[in-house]
Amino acid sequence: MRLLLIRHGQIQSNADQVIDSRIPGPSLTRLGEQQAAALPGGLHREDIGAIWVSSMTRTHQTAAPLARAHGLTPVERHGLHEIQGNHWELSGDPEHVAAYYDVVLSWAHGDLERRMPGGELGHEFFARYDAVVEEAVQDARRAGLGTVALVSHGTAIRCWTSRRTDNLAAADLEQRPLENTGVVALEESADGARSWTCRSWMGEPVSGVGDRVPSGPAGEPIF
Repeated sequence: MRLLLIRHGQIQSNADQVIDSRIPGPSLTRLGEQQAAALPGGLHREDIGAIWVSSMTRTHQTAAPLARAHGLTPVERHGLHEIQGNHWELSGDPEHVAAYYDVVLSWAHGDLERRMPGGELGHEFFARYDAVVEEAVQDARRAGLGTVALVSHGTAIRCWTSRRTDNLAAADLEQRPLENTGVVALEESADGARSWTCRSWMGEPVSGVGDRVPSGPAGEPIF
């Protein structure tokens, strides 16, 4: 089984470099629409059999061109939504961004009982994301599909893969960027200890559109 985790296209909050995890949240910018339109071409070698999206507007809009190209109807699941910043919503203050990522990094390092102020615990985040991935994979297996695309969010993808792959870790969450429409390609691992192996990580948009513009705190390395 192959799993493609795709970050949504650009929203204005990404360009403004602020935390924005509101649900359903804003629409794509014009650049974000261009990024989404280029996804089918960038992923033309992938035999995508199903597309899943979060409850946030930007994932629906990002997935739409890809879904049309493959004749698919995206499946919405709330559990794929971004890790919410709550107290730091719409802030670009470096101290607030650092505080947000301090919590996320603690989850990546295994402190799953730590709570995002005003939000969820680490184990609650992983439980909701795991549940959607498992549902998507099981549905694909029953349908005889080999590749599933999940259109989700930068921080959620980076945090989840740091603990659910056998070749990434918390340091990768810190160091690896994930730009708008960046794609993380995973395949089921053979060792049985963890479910997935990361086969490719593209820090720039798979399409090459907008690869030199700000993509917001959710996509940037953490220092």
